[in-house]
Amino acid sequence: MRNIRSLPARIVVVILLVIVVYPLVWLLLGSFKTQDEFLNGSTWALPQHWQFSNYSDAWTTGNLSTYVRNSVLTVGPALAFIVLFGVAAGFALEVMVWKGRNAVLLTFLLGIMVPGQMILLPLFTSYFQLGLTGTLWPLIITYTAIGLPLTVFMMATYFRAIPREIFEAAVLDGASMLRAFFSIGFPMARNAVFTVALVQFFFLWNDLLIALTFTNTSDLRTIQVGLLNFTGEFGQTQYGPLFAAICINVFGCLALYLFLNQKVMKGLAGGAVKG
Repeated sequence: MRNIRSLPARIVVVILLVIVVYPLVWLLLGSFKTQDEFLNGSTWALPQHWQFSNYSDAWTTGNLSTYVRNSVLTVGPALAFIVLFGVAAGFALEVMVWKGRNAVLLTFLLGIMVPGQMILLPLFTSYFQLGLTGTLWPLIITYTAIGLPLTVFMMATYFRAIPREIFEAAVLDGASMLRAFFSIGFPMARNAVFTVALVQFFFLWNDLLIALTFTNTSDLRTIQVGLLNFTGEFGQTQYGPLFAAICINVFGCLALYLFLNQKVMKGLAGGAVKG
């Protein structure tokens, strides 16, 4: 009887699973097709000749290695700045007591409400006047500025769940605020840091608009901009290598999320409980 009652729910779960998994399977199979199969064969057909060289072509001829390198060189430093400054600001706004902290927190919250599209043109003008165009610094600076407001808000929420008596006891024992932050605050919020870092990583890694605005040469393209302009050796779109490049991007991000999934769940649960 219980199995009969749960049957509709199971059917819905199976349908949702098929909706999510099928595009990934179709993408993976497409990455092994030849150019002729894409142009003349059926969309739903399986690969007749498994073209494993599509991945090497995507990595070398398609310049995917350059795009991945640029994404790492921009997302890595930006993510480090976001985590360091965001966690420190959340600690200062929630644990420390000083005049004007509520106004500063409100300023960060207002930063969440500003659409990113509104600041691209003024930023581009500023970077051009500073001579930063033609480098990856505009992406690093912009990613850091856009990621900080949400990070500060989330980390302030997490620090609110930690009993303040812990930090008061540390100060009474002679620890400075800087020591209390690095020795107590940061380790206790490590699951929250993982959660915030992973959320920001996916946002920055999958960004297209900002990277498309500030990358003016092919050598500076990040992976999303590179996939948008993905061409073969003679300027023609090669669908097999293109699908292979997309697979590398999608399944790489999926593997990272599955690996850190438990830490993310712990971070979300930690921020939802008041200590």
